[in-house]
Amino acid sequence: MTQQINLKSEITATQTGLRLDRALAELFPDYSRTRIKEWILSGAVSIDGTTVDKPREKVFESQEIAIDATLEEEVHAEAQDIDLNIVYEDDHIIVINKQAGLVVHPGAGNADGTLMNALLHHHPEIEHVPRAGIVHRLDKDTTGLMVVAKTVEAQTHLVAALQARDIVREYEALVTGTMTAGGTVDEPIDRHETKRTQMAVVHGGRPSVTHYRVAEKFRAHTRLRLRLETGRTHQIRVHMAHIGHVLVGDPVYGGRPRPPKKASEEFFDTLKDFKRQALHAVRLELAHPFTCEIMTWHAPIPDDMVKLTKAMRKDLEENPVEYL
Repeated sequence: MTQQINLKSEITATQTGLRLDRALAELFPDYSRTRIKEWILSGAVSIDGTTVDKPREKVFESQEIAIDATLEEEVHAEAQDIDLNIVYEDDHIIVINKQAGLVVHPGAGNADGTLMNALLHHHPEIEHVPRAGIVHRLDKDTTGLMVVAKTVEAQTHLVAALQARDIVREYEALVTGTMTAGGTVDEPIDRHETKRTQMAVVHGGRPSVTHYRVAEKFRAHTRLRLRLETGRTHQIRVHMAHIGHVLVGDPVYGGRPRPPKKASEEFFDTLKDFKRQALHAVRLELAHPFTCEIMTWHAPIPDDMVKLTKAMRKDLEENPVEYL
């Protein structure tokens, strides 16, 4: 159950010089300081029309404050014995290679069977950490690396590192169309005006930056490596669709099968049978929250994407294209 929150107010003379989170706690006493801080960090708060994502930002008299956020009903998750592919674990963090089909957090339509349920079973003490230590999310059908904090201190450190863009998240994707060169998509993202379950490039949305480079070209598709500078919901999927290169198999943003001319029936079937967005979080790099050591992990490309990539290579071999 969710509720859209739209709040507006003005900073008073007595609040001049206060931190943003403290001032908002005074202006909107019905909401906890923790929730207000989460809203700030997520980019749901603006001052005089400009998004602010730093709780320590100083405020001044007469500034207009606006909060546009989604209030999610708190969900009590039960521990469940769900297989997790843990690639690293110590007393402070867990790094997981998430499988396709696993929802990260309980919500509408997914009351259980989520990563959070699995984490509570694997490490019961994690119930004392907000959101069971989850620092960032992957979409249900996106695979790959995620870091989870086992302590409040580790989570606080990792969230701050994520906000400071000090955590490297690199992805591999297969997109429709042949791209000639890499680049950067720097376009704001917000919820779609009419399709409320979708995101879109929206004027005045939250700043969003995706860097990408071409790893391999096929007849009608491209394999990309992408790096996130920001981490908005569906960011890669939305940005690639925006520049006309939808992720293969994306059920939301239009990644329907698009085989090139003279494609074999086998290749067409492989495309048609790929039912999720072809997106995998392949590399994760961060400073350990306790030791400060720079640590890097790589997750192998999942079998379904390997199969699809091989099918694209075979199609290219059977139908050579000179410009490649």
